[in-house]
Amino acid sequence: MLRIDRRTLLKVGSFGLGGLAVPGAAQIAAARGFTHNVASGEPRSDSVMLWTRYVSSGGPARLDWQVSETGDFARIAAGGSVTAAAEHDHCVKPVAQGLSPGRVYFYRFLDAQSRSSPVGRTRTLPEGPTARFKLGVFSCSNLPFGWFNAYAHAAARDDIDLMVHLGDYLYEYERGKYPAAAEAVARRVIEPADEIIALADYRLRHAAYRADPDLQRLHQLFPMVMMWDDHELANNAWMDGAENHQAAEGDWPLRKATAQRVYREWLPVGDEAWQSYQIGDLATLFRPETRVTGRSEQLDLGRALAGEEDLAAALIRFRDGPWRDESRSIMGAAQERWLAEGMADSVRSGTKWQLLAQQVIMGSVRLAPEIAGMLRPESSEQIRRNVLAGAAASRAGLPFNLDMWDGYPAARDRLLRSALDADANLVVLSGDSHNAWAFDLDLGGTPAGVEFAVQSVTSPGYESYLTWVAPADLARVTVAANPQLRWADLSRRGYLTVELTPERVSGEWLFMDTIRERSSAVGGRETMSAARGVNRLS
Repeated sequence: MLRIDRRTLLKVGSFGLGGLAVPGAAQIAAARGFTHNVASGEPRSDSVMLWTRYVSSGGPARLDWQVSETGDFARIAAGGSVTAAAEHDHCVKPVAQGLSPGRVYFYRFLDAQSRSSPVGRTRTLPEGPTARFKLGVFSCSNLPFGWFNAYAHAAARDDIDLMVHLGDYLYEYERGKYPAAAEAVARRVIEPADEIIALADYRLRHAAYRADPDLQRLHQLFPMVMMWDDHELANNAWMDGAENHQAAEGDWPLRKATAQRVYREWLPVGDEAWQSYQIGDLATLFRPETRVTGRSEQLDLGRALAGEEDLAAALIRFRDGPWRDESRSIMGAAQERWLAEGMADSVRSGTKWQLLAQQVIMGSVRLAPEIAGMLRPESSEQIRRNVLAGAAASRAGLPFNLDMWDGYPAARDRLLRSALDADANLVVLSGDSHNAWAFDLDLGGTPAGVEFAVQSVTSPGYESYLTWVAPADLARVTVAANPQLRWADLSRRGYLTVELTPERVSGEWLFMDTIRERSSAVGGRETMSAARGVNRLS
């Protein structure tokens, strides 16, 4: 039965973009019918959100949708009608309700001529006693850097229950910026060619990414929980601005609202800035928003040290002053309260694990001072300056990336204190860094949780900036320099799975053999786990 249903799922629609890898702007604009397959998200024990995009030849289009217990749609479990209109870029997001918990369903959309979208597969969350649940976790998928082979590999699996995307689902840069033209993979050309700023820009960039067949397949076959990080808006965004937003590009609140609007049009996500999902009695999955809801502006160590003659003294002043400022937050006070109360409620209900699926690394990472000794004579002056400054900061007890939780230590302490006060079994999932990491999280030496940080789908990591150091050596000295860091891989792309049972959480990093060619071959794996009640990796 699974084989039969899977063949049904893999059928390509008879109209729309079909199997084009990365269509151009003209092809996207000309596409009619179901242009971008189907998707599902926001799963609950009795409901799930469905998504498709349908462009008609004239005006709004009425679509019927159906959810079935079987791939042949002989037993309809839910259905309804929606209208695809230009106001929302022809995207629709009905919520199917009245479903049974922990069950696989099939769904489709039908137009006025009874032509069907591709058939999607989704799953509701379980209720009550739950023996096992597995997540697929992704982050940082920059289309021109390579093929989405991690999506392809995960989409072919039958042992994953829910996909989670931690952000940087797409990138805002103009063509040739990141990556540079020489680094880009042939046939992986983004639209539009310029940086995305206006409504039409964001819509076209989403349309170009969503035309990727491997990303379409992943959405078609699995429900996904997701939230933006910065590149869905602009690099290093915060509440009131972004590193990659200049005054000449217009009003930041407007650009931020536009990016959020289009993200919610093009993806099966709700309108809530933060949300939680109950996975039976096994886990509560918290999905916060750490980027633009309540984030204070990132600190700039270079700006703080500019003009200082006594570098060591200036670093100490920075460390004991701005860096430890109690008022700085990465989520905002309201969201901090929501998460603290949610963890406490989850533990009181008897839920085994408290999962935090969020954007940026929580564990502390300092630059290993040994890296300064690895500089080569031919290293550029800028690289030399940056490495020596990072080594000096490390000796003063400061991290090297202030855009992560490391830039908000008081906020991190408050979160970990909330987890300890709740007696939570905290598991943090994070992305953003492009590399794979595993951390023991502690508060003043008391174990408070574990963290699995996923490598990127395609974006290059720290190994691309420190090219004179072998990745294995870079990982070795970095782990040795950071007490919370248990393991790291600093050179390979792929994705992460996280399996939960009542007594153990296990993370497996899968590294793709290549991203320069389209292939789902796996080139390596690494596994770490933690027992419930220990808050330490083994």
